[in-house]
This record gives sequence, C-alpha cells and structure tokens, in this order.
Amino acid sequence: MTTTTPAAADTGGIYVLAAHPHWRDSRVNRRLLAAARSVPGVEVNDLYGSYPDFAIDVEAEQARLAKASLVVLLHPIQWYSMPALQKLWLDDVLSYGWAYGPGGTALQGKDCWLVATTGSPEASYHPQNYHRYFFDAFLPPYEQTAALCGMRFLPPLVLHGARSAAEAEVAAHVDVFAQRLGSYPQWPELEELDVCVACPVPETDRPAEHDDQNAVVAGAFHSAMTHGIASMSAANEEKNNEEGMA
Repeated sequence: MTTTTPAAADTGGIYVLAAHPHWRDSRVNRRLLAAARSVPGVEVNDLYGSYPDFAIDVEAEQARLAKASLVVLLHPIQWYSMPALQKLWLDDVLSYGWAYGPGGTALQGKDCWLVATTGSPEASYHPQNYHRYFFDAFLPPYEQTAALCGMRFLPPLVLHGARSAAEAEVAAHVDVFAQRLGSYPQWPELEELDVCVACPVPETDRPAEHDDQNAVVAGAFHSAMTHGIASMSAANEEKNNEEGMA
C-alpha cells in the first residue's frame, strides 16, 4: 500500500517503490521499508501490498512519478534481477511516449536510486566464486533503464549477505538509508555525477500508429498474462532461492 508521512522538511519529492513477495520472511528489507515510512515527506509504495492481483494502476503510478525528484527501487535481488512485480511495474508504467521515445520526457532530470540486498555475501560475486561475476556486472539493466528515461542513476546502496549479516551491520545500514532519504538532495557526491544522458529513440524504430485490431488482441493478451502471473506467483515464489529472502 502507498503511504506518505507528513512533510517536516523539503525532501525533494521522493517516491520509494518497495517490492518483496514475502515481507514476513524478510530480515532487512522489512526494516528498510519501515525506515522509509518514518522519513517525513517520503511517499512509500509496497507494490505487493498495493497490487496483489498484479493489476497495476498505471495512471496513478505515473502521477506519483511526475511529482518525485528521486525514485527509489527497494528490493532483494532475485535471480540477479528484481522481483517479478517490480519488473511488471517497469513494463507497464514506463510507457513509450511518456517515459521514453518521442514526447516521453516525463522523467527527464530525475534521479533513480537502487537500494538492494543480496542473500549471498559480497565475496560470492567474484569470477572465481559461484556467482562468477562481480555484482556490478548485474547493474547495466538498471542503469540503462534510467538512461533511456533521461534519469540519473545514483550509486546503489547494497547490503550483501543480508540473511547472515551481524545485527550491528544491519542496523547501521538501515540508519544510513534513512539518513540519505532525509538529506536528499544534499548529497555531496551528487555534485560530482554527470547530468542525465539523453538516449533518444528514433520514431522509425517504433510504429507511428497501432493497428486497432492488434491493440485489442494485445490488450486481451496482457490481461490474461497479468492474471496468470498473479496465479502462478504464489506457488512459484515459495520456491525462491535464498537471494529472495533477504
């Protein structure tokens, strides 16, 4: 569900998208969610609480994004990516002609911040260990999504080994997260980051008009897939690897 705490200070317009399919099993993300809700002026959306049927209110989400200067993606890393509902949110909300492409300038100049946890320790993300790559190798999809929308991708805040991290480390991580939300945009490193890189999409790369019949078929297919995903999600996500329980 979406919550907004009363603003006691100018936080620059922050929208936190929190996605975790099983909050009751979360050790760290649940505390990060609570910390975000405690920061004045921050709008927080628990995606799995708001959209249990996976039917995303695109207009409402776009309205929230339009008001924000900072968009925060808060979730555990699952299979080297984001939870299913967070990915569906991107597919539905960041539409052509609104978020990117001709006329798609709604998000240009905003900041995007990934706040993530992994179940495995940082040392496991190494060419000589079982994840085979450094963690940064899995970030380009996030970076390019932001770039295509004209957003600045901020250095991620990541806690590795969330399931086994010491309590003091977890508490310190949550405190840093809350402090950063409360002090945005007064972050010293922001002055050193480049401005958003524009990635224009030529109109020739997308059809100028959609065939009406194809649009109807696509809409029906999307509706069926949405409800199908929601039905399968409850069963499949019980088998998530330990990355998803952070």
